[in-house]
Amino acid sequence: MVPHLTTALNGPLLDLERRFLAAMPTIEHWFRSQWQEHAVPFYASVDLRNCGFKLAPVDTNLFPGGFNNLNPDFLPLCVQAMQSAVEKICPDARGVLLIPENHTRNLFYLQNVMQIVTTLKQAGMRVRVGSLLAEITGPTDIALPNGGTLTLEPLVRRGNRLGLADFDPCVVLLNNDLSAGVPDILKNLEQSVLPPLAAGWGTRRKSQHFAAYDRVANEFAELIGIDPWLINPYFASCGKMNFIERVGEECLAHQVDTILGKMRLKYAEYGVKDEPFVIVKADAGTYGMGIMTVKDASEVAGLNRRQRNKMAVVKEGLEVSDVLVQEGVYTFENINQAVAEPVVYMVDHFVVGGFYRVHTGRGVDENLNAPGMHFVPLAFESCCTLPNPDCAPDDTPNRFYAYGVVARLALLAASLELEAMAA
Repeated sequence: MVPHLTTALNGPLLDLERRFLAAMPTIEHWFRSQWQEHAVPFYASVDLRNCGFKLAPVDTNLFPGGFNNLNPDFLPLCVQAMQSAVEKICPDARGVLLIPENHTRNLFYLQNVMQIVTTLKQAGMRVRVGSLLAEITGPTDIALPNGGTLTLEPLVRRGNRLGLADFDPCVVLLNNDLSAGVPDILKNLEQSVLPPLAAGWGTRRKSQHFAAYDRVANEFAELIGIDPWLINPYFASCGKMNFIERVGEECLAHQVDTILGKMRLKYAEYGVKDEPFVIVKADAGTYGMGIMTVKDASEVAGLNRRQRNKMAVVKEGLEVSDVLVQEGVYTFENINQAVAEPVVYMVDHFVVGGFYRVHTGRGVDENLNAPGMHFVPLAFESCCTLPNPDCAPDDTPNRFYAYGVVARLALLAASLELEAMAA
């Protein structure tokens, strides 16, 4: 069952949803034409924030790690989408080599890997899992909390092909975001590597993604006649930061002040009484690390040592030098009185499900991707991507249609982003 969703400021959002529903044929035709022009990422997940007057993406992950949190009822959608995605690359040979993160102690993450393996197998693919870890020297079975077993095997490179000792796949599928850079063993392969190596956080930047999203949101907003701000958070970036040595604080304070100023004007225009805030986070992938909420530029200069240490380092112990300053979007959705935000999953250009990220210890203006979070599957109904005309605008299926539209806008932005990186 779908958990009851509560939106405090639901009036204007219902207006936004009505516009989406009224323009549904136009929207779907527009998306079809976009996917004909642009290569879609293999898979992605998009974190959304719904504050009643605004529904916007705040992060797009091209190496999604939560397939085990999706509603199992929608596995057939995943299977069909995986078939479509893989057959574009190698319609004949059906071997897929999956390379996960090095989190062998994070069993919940490995359940996600197992779910991807299961889905690919049900899509008719031969799938094996190859590990980048040096200590994996032979087939290694890992028992999972759900009773399954995942087998990791050592990678073997032969010339420009990557596989296992007895396995030569036609596709290398990454579920590793390459935060620490691209290992030599993955470079210059003749096989298709999905997502492309440039999508890894060693090179990708959130600011590039949201610059692409700007273009997409503006075109879409013009298409259906809405203010693009209703689906698009303001953002800016600062480079050459060093939180420990307090280098770059002036840039950061200036950008915080600028975005808060823009937000105040929009809040006044729409009669929003809440206090504007921004999110400061590492411009490369964070795993929920290196993120803080700021409501005044003076807070940036006033960071204590503990706060600076927290912002200075992210996943893999990497130092933060590039920072994204992003308009904060309140989340006024909750489940059982706990703050929640929807995360939408896509494979190829299909919405295949999602979940609520829920955190009992965080507020409506805070990052929920933090220790203590839990997940409640979203039961995306049949009208997630094709709305039911018999539903009222605030019925669950139509709300999910709005989620699916905005998530696909972020997916399209990722397509443009990857094209620019490959040019």
